[in-house]
Amino acid sequence: MRSLVVMAMFASSLACAAWNGYTENRDLALDADGVEILEIDSGAGSVVVTGIATSDEILAKATIRVPDDDKGARDFLARELVLSLEKKRGKAILEAHFEDNSWFDGDSASIDIDVSMPDSVELFIDDGSGSILVKGMRADVEIDDGSGSIDINGARSVVIDDGSGPITIIDVSGDVDVEDGSGEIRIQTVGGTVTIDDGSGSIDVRDVAQDLDIIDAGSGSVRIADVRGKVSRDD
Repeated sequence: MRSLVVMAMFASSLACAAWNGYTENRDLALDADGVEILEIDSGAGSVVVTGIATSDEILAKATIRVPDDDKGARDFLARELVLSLEKKRGKAILEAHFEDNSWFDGDSASIDIDVSMPDSVELFIDDGSGSILVKGMRADVEIDDGSGSIDINGARSVVIDDGSGPITIIDVSGDVDVEDGSGEIRIQTVGGTVTIDDGSGSIDVRDVAQDLDIIDAGSGSVRIADVRGKVSRDD
């Protein structure tokens, strides 16, 4: 038992060594009855959303990191943190950001969000920076993103307006529409039509049941395989 305690203390000290700032976890929950869409408004930090067929609620775990000591971080959170999950007229709205995140030199404060939700509820994410992972959804997914990677595995339809960062989209039963500034795009197994307007970065599209329309391929290689509808390119 003593050895287990020592190992746990050692692991904790390593975690502290990796992050010298303040970390706080908060949990939010909301009954999903009557909710047709979840809107997520997030700033700096990662976003993970998992659709669950048997779920009847929206659960969000927020991991908040502030590059300051405990007192300074708590004062900052009291002034600047916006973190809430509310239902308004058929919408669930999750806000996770800071009013002002310019207090620190170097590292900025961030909020990582891990959400589970019914897979039949539509999803809209308005994100500042940080990675986005969406998996297991059967409803429409729309993302407006500043920077960071985007990975989607499972959705009815996907619309993305992205500034920069790689995009991967797999297993969509309907249409996919991507407008991207920079970063590679990989799309695979789509039951509808794929539309891409790209600034720079490679494009790889495979296994599309209907049409592929590349409005602008930008700069970078283009690979296309197994598109069973019409392919059009204007680049």
